Amino acid sequence: MPAYSTNMRLKFPILALTLEIITIILFAVFVVYDDGKGHHDAHHDTNTTEEVSPMELYPMFQDVHVMIFIGFGFLMTFLKKYGFSSVGINLLLAAFGLQWGLLMQGLWHMDHGKIKMNIFKMINADFSTATVLISFGAVLGKTSPVQLLIMTLLEITIFSINEHLVANILGANDVGASMIIHAFGAYFGLAVARVLYRPGLRNGHENDGSVYHSDLFAMIGTVFLWMFWPSFNSAIAEQGFTQLTAVINTYVSLAACVLSAYAISSLVEHKGKLDMVHIQNATLAGGVAVGTCADMQIEPFGAMVIGLVAGIISTLGFKHLSPLLASNLGIQDTCGVHNLHGMPGILGGLAGIVAVALGRAKEGSAAMQAAALASSLGFALIGGAITGLIMKLPFWGQPPDQNCFDDSLYWEVPIEEEENEGSLAAGENSKNKTEA
Repeated sequence: MPAYSTNMRLKFPILALTLEIITIILFAVFVVYDDGKGHHDAHHDTNTTEEVSPMELYPMFQDVHVMIFIGFGFLMTFLKKYGFSSVGINLLLAAFGLQWGLLMQGLWHMDHGKIKMNIFKMINADFSTATVLISFGAVLGKTSPVQLLIMTLLEITIFSINEHLVANILGANDVGASMIIHAFGAYFGLAVARVLYRPGLRNGHENDGSVYHSDLFAMIGTVFLWMFWPSFNSAIAEQGFTQLTAVINTYVSLAACVLSAYAISSLVEHKGKLDMVHIQNATLAGGVAVGTCADMQIEPFGAMVIGLVAGIISTLGFKHLSPLLASNLGIQDTCGVHNLHGMPGILGGLAGIVAVALGRAKEGSAAMQAAALASSLGFALIGGAITGLIMKLPFWGQPPDQNCFDDSLYWEVPIEEEENEGSLAAGENSKNKTEA
């Protein structure tokens, strides 16, 4: 294992401040307040001439914002010694990502050379950040804050190109972003994880696991994501009954997914017990999988079928596929994003192709839906591999194998925490001696 310098004293402040100063300069040049004439951008094209309140989408934005900062952050706190990084680095990446995302997406929709900032663009900026947080889950515990800022910069740039291609050039339907966010973010992260493969972690790591309270914290993220997912899938849908359709389809898909995830978890585990990893993640797969056709007329039972299948494949993925990816392909997927976002994202893309082919969408073609799925996967895998090669450069402060999954390498950890761990270890030793 090469010797890496993990001291962040100069490299992290310099990079973070440089990126923020560049972003501020770009905002000064390109970004202005919306003047009330630019609400119909990107995915939100409508032919209506009704006056839209500038704050009408704010409740949806709040829901998506909660998912980004609380949902994703706490979902990753399952690691027993990595809670600070899970929530803290999540905040860092999301804060930078939403600024960079607003710029990268806004460049495709400029009005007289300016990006007019409104609630709709803020929602889309949060969406771009979600791709990074999904990829973050694949490399959780094995990367430095500097590496992750580099990944955020590159991934959102690549994401914005693919999103423009899918939504504006191909004209594909993907209102809940099964393809352009979930599948893209998952396979981008998996490509990065493959390039950053660590042979020293082939047999696992003592900190790559959970304890009772860390799993409980992770369930907070699960519940927040589960509750607000209908807003995520419907936020940029055409307002009115189309948006209502997206909410209903997501609502019932999530509910069906929970039942199938619980059932399969009990089926595949010893003595029929439930596995908290499955419950934290697979119960959300229905929201991912129904995203592409959320605003289509697939009927509530159709959305429930999608959710049912998503819960099954996600749970089976955690049980059987993740170990195979790690042992045979060298893909060390810490959070199992392939099972929560990757496979359900592809399922969503396939469901969208079928729904459009059956005439369940207002417009679009099955061929363009297929092209959109292929584009998202292609950009993700190639972009992730290139990004991984850049992140692999030895001066980004990546942790050595023995310090992976440990907050203390990059955070000031409270002394009493270390003392408590020491006293618990001493108590255990004392108990063992007494029994002997």
